[in-house]
Amino acid sequence: MMLLRTIVWALYFVGALIVLTPKMLRAKRLKEAGDEAGCRAIVDKYVRLWMSTLMRIAGCEVTVKGLENIPQDRAVVFTPNHQGDYDIPIMLVCLDKPHAFVAKIEVQKIPLVRTWMQLFDSVFLDRKNPRQAVGVMKEAAELLRQGKSVIVFPEGTRSKGEKMGEFKPGAFKMAFSAKAPIVPVVVDGSYKIMEANHNLMRPGHVNLTILPPIETAGLDRAAQKALPEQVASRIAQVKDAGKPQAGEA
Repeated sequence: MMLLRTIVWALYFVGALIVLTPKMLRAKRLKEAGDEAGCRAIVDKYVRLWMSTLMRIAGCEVTVKGLENIPQDRAVVFTPNHQGDYDIPIMLVCLDKPHAFVAKIEVQKIPLVRTWMQLFDSVFLDRKNPRQAVGVMKEAAELLRQGKSVIVFPEGTRSKGEKMGEFKPGAFKMAFSAKAPIVPVVVDGSYKIMEANHNLMRPGHVNLTILPPIETAGLDRAAQKALPEQVASRIAQVKDAGKPQAGEA
């Protein structure tokens, strides 16, 4: 059953990309002509439709809490923990709208996918190239100054389980530069959809909790340095609340 579900998912993934190509090309023309609103109307509608259908095929159900914590009057940096590949469609579907990603550069090699991501202003980070990474973070900071929120995974890679990795400070520098708030996001259970099953699809439930924003304007260097660990700690506390700890019955 998992194999069949995965095959159907893959066929839909590719088929939808092809079927939606005319919509993508229209959005691209609008963006190039300076019609950001027209481009975003197409992107918001069809990216969410595509991603939400992929989630339904996989059997990924999400309970969302804290949408009221997303500021509507300014751009923010969303900093989710990163359990699995399904974090990406979950963020695109379950936040208030699709937002730009700081994505790994490997995604840029996927035809059509990269164009859709560019249409909602995503940037592509090469973790092996520090100079390129600095440039990408500057691009992301400029998006924030333009009023466009950005999603970045501070762990840098999937944890593929409950244990979280270190939150790297580079992911926060764009927020400091643009004086944008940080909005921590708790992802709990997404790895069970794929990573826990050797990348075969299995239905599962994910809890997504959006925490209150943290202001970055005016933070001194010591506070900036401490912030990644503080954000990771807040996320871990919510994610692990009520779960049995090691050694407990």
